[in-house]
Amino acid sequence: MDFVSTRIITADVARLVAFYERVTGVEATWATEDFAELVTAHGTLAVASERTVPLFAEGSARAAANHSAVIEFLVDDVDRVHKELADVVGEFVNGPATMPWGNRALLFRDPDGNLVDFFTPHTPAAVARFAGR
Repeated sequence: MDFVSTRIITADVARLVAFYERVTGVEATWATEDFAELVTAHGTLAVASERTVPLFAEGSARAAANHSAVIEFLVDDVDRVHKELADVVGEFVNGPATMPWGNRALLFRDPDGNLVDFFTPHTPAAVARFAGR
């Protein structure tokens, strides 16, 4: 088994894709107006319209209702990224801070309210954990 992607359901695919393209620098690949993917070296962030939900099961997902998952991206320098995103991200949940597990992390919300964490391994143990990625 191989973990492949995370999919966000949204009422406005174009808006959310544009946001993620801007903050990640990754250009999306569009399959339809209801579905796009931002593919990175180690995973894919898929963005789909709430119109796609009935294809799986009616009512099984709701747009802008996430309060339990954090979408995480490994970045080279979280402090630099924090400065670069100041005009894109309206409000940061948490400025760059070193977490107990050794990552220096920046937490903010996307336009639908999903939590996004950009992080850089900071301690030797964290650096070793992400070596080669």
